[in-house]
Amino acid sequence: MANSISYLALGDSYTIGEAVEEQYSFPYQLAEMLRSKEHKAAAPKIIAKTGWTTDELKDAIQQEQIAETFSLVTLLIGVNNQYRGYSQDTYRKEFAELLETAISFAGGKKENVYVVSIPDWGVTAFAKQSGRDLKTISEEVDAFNQINKQETEARNVTYIDITPISRQAHKKQSLIANDGLHPSGKMYTEWAKLIATAIAEKY
Repeated sequence: MANSISYLALGDSYTIGEAVEEQYSFPYQLAEMLRSKEHKAAAPKIIAKTGWTTDELKDAIQQEQIAETFSLVTLLIGVNNQYRGYSQDTYRKEFAELLETAISFAGGKKENVYVVSIPDWGVTAFAKQSGRDLKTISEEVDAFNQINKQETEARNVTYIDITPISRQAHKKQSLIANDGLHPSGKMYTEWAKLIATAIAEKY
């Protein structure tokens, strides 16, 4: 990965950077950080959309019919499964399938795949106004993250736990975008730093 980096980012609103400008999304910030380390990193190819669940991401990937492989792949998916009250067993099955797909997009090189944990939206203003129990939201996010972490570690893929950073928004409003729900560019910077550090440790 020391030379030219091609990057595929798979996910939902947290990957496209809903409520912030494109360059402040974590995939674009990560690519810029890699360039600052003298890597040649192209703009990331992103397959993500606000509201997507695991099954919707799977369908979108199939529709893209991607033939090439990438030297870096990130996967962050699951918050909408939790939000909609979907089955955790179904999430485990579909997440595992998506992770295998991510590995295949990396040409089978597991060391080039990074799974990002689901942030805790229970600390946001949106959650407080939703009428939902905030403690339950956090507990469910933890449960979904336990699943994706188990599946990730079972395949010896790097797991990036950004959930603690997301919970700092409880006291730091600057970490949340103006929509009161999604991360700000500042929070995405912290996510990108964690991934960049993990990459640097390998190369």
